[in-house]
Amino acid sequence: MPDKTVEKKVEALPGDTVSTAGVVVTDAGPAPEKARSLWSDAWHDLRRNPLFVISGVLIVFLLVMAVWPGLFTSASPRDADLAKHYLGKPNWGHLFAPDWLGYDVQGRSIYARVVYGTRASISVGVGVTVAVTIIGTVIGMIAGYFGGWTDTLLSRLTDIFLGIPFLLGALVVLNSFDDRTVPVVIMALAFLGWTQIARVARGAVITIKQSDYVVAAKALGASTSRILIRHILPNALAPIIVVATIALGGYIAAEATLSFLGVGLGDTAVSWGGDVARGREQLRIAPHTLIIPSVMVSITVLSFLMFGDAVRNALDPKLR
Repeated sequence: MPDKTVEKKVEALPGDTVSTAGVVVTDAGPAPEKARSLWSDAWHDLRRNPLFVISGVLIVFLLVMAVWPGLFTSASPRDADLAKHYLGKPNWGHLFAPDWLGYDVQGRSIYARVVYGTRASISVGVGVTVAVTIIGTVIGMIAGYFGGWTDTLLSRLTDIFLGIPFLLGALVVLNSFDDRTVPVVIMALAFLGWTQIARVARGAVITIKQSDYVVAAKALGASTSRILIRHILPNALAPIIVVATIALGGYIAAEATLSFLGVGLGDTAVSWGGDVARGREQLRIAPHTLIIPSVMVSITVLSFLMFGDAVRNALDPKLR
């Protein structure tokens, strides 16, 4: 007797899929969301942080002004006319004109000097931050990874530099140079400013080198340089970036302070700190010559400090 195939009709529920054999396959729903990394999670938080957005816009504006000052003014920061412009008052109605923020004691446009002074301050701040990040990271990683006498030697060297007052040490170093250009100021500040990042990098490496993936890389015969660069450095970058970002504003303030004291950038450079130093002598009769460049220093430093705080809050899981 031949076999008879009995077809059974199955009513599928909404959301189910029916195969050709008549078997109901339950739809498991959307695939689970892929886990985000630390960096993608931090970027997700940063985009929703008003502090990060405001400071980021200000920093981008300052960077554009530093790279392309001609977009903001056609006046020269060095053109002086004592006969017409000696301590000229600000003309608030002439937006972005040479006389918008008035003139200094030499008859130079304060607005033009504010615009062109951005380049010196940003260059020093970014240059010192890059230099101290590289130096401090290398020293901290070597000390934290190898330990022993290497760690002891580098840690004591770091303590010696930490014992030197930052501004006083920079003043002594810069005072030995006759021509204090931007690279010279960067070198002097970087020579004394790497210690904090070195200590942060050392602590991060000591913690990370005990991780399973580092132990596994050693067992597989990976070289020391490969372990440091491929496994330890990417996982130690978060605290280093936080410290470097916050410190950038401090280096800009340090350059302005040294220029104010007369040992920063030379007189030929257009610098906010130098303009503040020259403006203090006219504080009673022309306060705008001191207040305007001082406000620019404050806005720039505050922008980078706000940016660093936002990055720290995003990258530190304890602050979430």
